[in-house]
Amino acid sequence: MKIVFEDTDLEELITTGRNSKYKKYTRNAKFMKALATAYNYMRLVDVASDLRAISFLHYEQLAGTKGLSSVRVVNGMVERILFREIDGGISITVLSLDDTHYGNKK
Repeated sequence: MKIVFEDTDLEELITTGRNSKYKKYTRNAKFMKALATAYNYMRLVDVASDLRAISFLHYEQLAGTKGLSSVRVVNGMVERILFREIDGGISITVLSLDDTHYGNKK
């Protein structure tokens, strides 16, 4: 699946493993490995709904958000990759890395 990034800082974090905006994540090797894994699974599927078959990602379409969906990065952490499905699931636009899922107050 084609992935288009709206957040260039997030693209840099995922592709190179470094970025000053997301510095707190670069120090966590477990998180960075899981982020790369989640991204690779997103690239491999034909349509976004196929992510549902990969249970540890916990793919879900978010209610009341005009087409936003999310996948979990690390089991036991609240960080999610938020994305919008376009062109019938052929392309994903990655919007942000969200650490406020379920009202988390870090």
